[in-house]
Amino acid sequence: MEDTPRLILVATPIGNLGDLTHRALTALRDADIIACEDTRHSGRLLKHYEIEKPKVSLHEHNEAMRSEALVAEMKQGKTVALISDAGLPTISDPGQRFLQRCLAAGIAYDVLPGPSAVLTALAGSGLPTETFYYGGFLPNKSGRRQRVLEEALERDETCVFFESPHRLVRSLAVLAASEPDRLVCVARELTKLHQEFRRDRAEGVHQHFLERPPKGEITLVIGPSKVPNWFARPNETDS
Repeated sequence: MEDTPRLILVATPIGNLGDLTHRALTALRDADIIACEDTRHSGRLLKHYEIEKPKVSLHEHNEAMRSEALVAEMKQGKTVALISDAGLPTISDPGQRFLQRCLAAGIAYDVLPGPSAVLTALAGSGLPTETFYYGGFLPNKSGRRQRVLEEALERDETCVFFESPHRLVRSLAVLAASEPDRLVCVARELTKLHQEFRRDRAEGVHQHFLERPPKGEITLVIGPSKVPNWFARPNETDS
């Protein structure tokens, strides 16, 4: 494997364009090709930073085909920066198959860390963070979604999921019905103007969003089945 990285996984802002790191900005400016989950979406970020580079789409429907073409480009000495619509590629975003193809071809690569909805929601939730489980997007089908949520309630660690605003109330209803006192946090529109961390017992969070239908991007954080002795529940004060 050559030493010079030809593939660079670049984390991009999850909402606030100011969160692009200096290393990420340099990588995007230096790349020969920028592979984007959605070229139109990424075009706004690149335009904001006045970056004009050839862009190609790489998403779940064309990843296998596009990977072969990009590997051929990299073998000719070109550098490809891979970005998704938000956050780090391969984490609930396209890129896993592409990276595997690069590994098989002996392509050197690098990863530039940056914004993460998972870690931002976890840190802002106020829930225990020593260990946590990340479950990606909750299933679309109600039966499977309920099973996943019930399994989360049994876990000893904090659980983090992505959820659609159109299904959030139904997911919260499952939690409230199963364990109304379980601590949960809905992290909404992270890093954006209307960012919100709604943290309470499951029944309280469910009631809140039942009365105020949620909008925007949602990360659902579910507290562990047992919390540490030092942990304070909502509305509790030091004795």
